[in-house]
Amino acid sequence: MVRQQLRCLLTIFSFSLLVGCSGIPIEPPRSSTESLYKQIEELAPPKRKVPITVYSFADLTGQRKPGGNIALISSAVTQGAHVWLVQSLKRAGKGEWFMVVERIGLDNLLKERQIIRQTRESHKDENSLKPLLFAGVLIEGGIVGYDSNTMTGGVGARLLGIGIHDEFREDTVSVGLRLVSVNTGEVLIAVSTEKTIWSTRLSASVFKFIDAGTTLMEMEAGFSENESVSYAIRKAIDKAVMDMITAGAHQKLWEFKELQGDNGS
Repeated sequence: MVRQQLRCLLTIFSFSLLVGCSGIPIEPPRSSTESLYKQIEELAPPKRKVPITVYSFADLTGQRKPGGNIALISSAVTQGAHVWLVQSLKRAGKGEWFMVVERIGLDNLLKERQIIRQTRESHKDENSLKPLLFAGVLIEGGIVGYDSNTMTGGVGARLLGIGIHDEFREDTVSVGLRLVSVNTGEVLIAVSTEKTIWSTRLSASVFKFIDAGTTLMEMEAGFSENESVSYAIRKAIDKAVMDMITAGAHQKLWEFKELQGDNGS
């Protein structure tokens, strides 16, 4: 009788695992151009757009991705953070704040312009290319810190061989921005931001001796959830760009446009 109950329990448990695995949703691709830090798009527009450029926004941490007791070869943070920085600059004030000039792919841009120029000359086309835009300020900086296990903890309980355990871990990523004047080389603004990265794990287990204390039944199930590192970096960059705009307004580097209705308030 006990063996039949044990077999029935194991069958139900195995079936539940199969159902859980087969129920994993397959999500379609999602757009990542939306603002994560909503206030950056709600900024009042400036009196005029600021020409700005980004040459690089590198990983300065040297941190490797953690893998249990060893560090993996892969980096802990993205190597293409300049993509998020350019997106943040283009989203600031719904695209009204910055005129972003391409410099990361400058070699490709110059080669393509040279091909166009040579093709037009060979066909005696008198139309000339417009001159490249130049920026008065540029952004330097990068991902300056990635701290693992800044906070860890958990809670658990077990009664009559049945237990549940919950634990969490907190990491922190830091980014830094510098606004540099191209005319003088002076660092006009320096800001930095941090974003926490949460990871949680929940598990439950059953440990029982049955059939006169000679037959062991043990079951365990659980799941973990990790916040995306790229999501945290994007959010920190959005906040840094917003802080840079606010600091520049305080230093009179640029001014907000007076919106209609402000004079009557």
